[in-house]
Amino acid sequence: MGQSRRDFLKKAGLGIAGLTILPRSVFGKMGEPGSTRVAPSDQLTRGIIGVGGIGMSGLHFASDEKCRLVAVCDVDANHLNRALEAGQTRFGTKLQAYTDWRDLVHDANVDIVHIATPSHWHGIMAVEAARAGKDIFCEKPMTRTIGEGKKVVDAVNKYGRIFRLDTWFRFKDTFYGLGTTVEPLKKLVDSGLLGWPLTVRISGATGFAWKFYWTGKENLVPEPVPQELDYDMWLGPAPEKPYNPHRVHQTFRGYWDYESGGLGDMGQHYIDPVQYILGKDDDFPVKVEVDAPQQHPDAVGIWRSITYTYADGCRIILEGEGFESEGKVPYLEGPLGKVYKGFECTIPNVMDVINSLPDPAPRHTDFLECVKDRQHFALDEKIGYHSATVVNMGACALRLNRTLHFDPAKQRFIGDDAANLLIDQPMRAPWASMI
Repeated sequence: MGQSRRDFLKKAGLGIAGLTILPRSVFGKMGEPGSTRVAPSDQLTRGIIGVGGIGMSGLHFASDEKCRLVAVCDVDANHLNRALEAGQTRFGTKLQAYTDWRDLVHDANVDIVHIATPSHWHGIMAVEAARAGKDIFCEKPMTRTIGEGKKVVDAVNKYGRIFRLDTWFRFKDTFYGLGTTVEPLKKLVDSGLLGWPLTVRISGATGFAWKFYWTGKENLVPEPVPQELDYDMWLGPAPEKPYNPHRVHQTFRGYWDYESGGLGDMGQHYIDPVQYILGKDDDFPVKVEVDAPQQHPDAVGIWRSITYTYADGCRIILEGEGFESEGKVPYLEGPLGKVYKGFECTIPNVMDVINSLPDPAPRHTDFLECVKDRQHFALDEKIGYHSATVVNMGACALRLNRTLHFDPAKQRFIGDDAANLLIDQPMRAPWASMI
């Protein structure tokens, strides 16, 4: 076998940090700054940051002939040891272990960085990974704030990296509760048979309520930090606050500093396919309204509804408390027709009509092939930023408990200084300088 791409780099005297994926023979640039092509036979490598939850799932904690897991990182020694044991048991491999994510990102043996941490870390880690010449597989939500999302887009583009956001319902699997993938819905909407504008209701009927009550607790009592946890590193860019077990690990989502409850955790799973169905991957809503009690400054609370309105009158309505047991409501509704759960539609013979329509344009949905061929993934940083911004607009309106108006061109809220302060939120040193 010929020399590996890393041996090639060493012999050529090239820096690994700025250009990670090289083949046994270089194919040349693929039209993006810093991009290269990997030989089809070359096995990619991957490192996971965060192995306490989704990072340990069978879907992600895996190695095969296409991509080999080589490194893991976690600030909790129990999580890290469990991952190392699993690597030895499942793959017969001793994985490289890190407690500082920066060491994994700059590991010359890692091609792809999988970010599976709490959301307040996603933006910084994605930017640094791009800067280090790594391709990026990021869990949802893409970022916790609108401003962090912009910086991820800029960094991925600047360094010519391939980015994938890990929500997939826009291109595969049955969409929540509807008994269909999104493709027939997309074809139906594009046909104009439902009319325009459209309203999409994301309700308990579609399963949205299953994490709705991921809320925080007020007035947490400080407790000693467990010996196995580097709590200061877990907090990272977030404000320094006393440790309580409810603030970290699986329940971190209930606190504004790290996420925005069920809205942040599940919102992009639901909203991203809707952006695609409505043809709004390059668009943002112009208004977001909330029906909710006043929120606590630290702990995320419940809410009744969040309504987004686009300039053309299309709406997305997220239904929370009080909607779970309501009667039959349409998922998708236009002036000329409605679609209910199970793809029940008021248009006669709707499936015959849909089957006669042209399919949507093909998309690149194999992330590893995109990495090798330097092609944008079907849900890349730009598309992910748009749907993450919709989620984060809702979080801003919910925290402030008022209607917000948004300027899509400037990507700023109109006439609301407090809302605009939530676009770029302060970070603790030294992390603020990394994004």
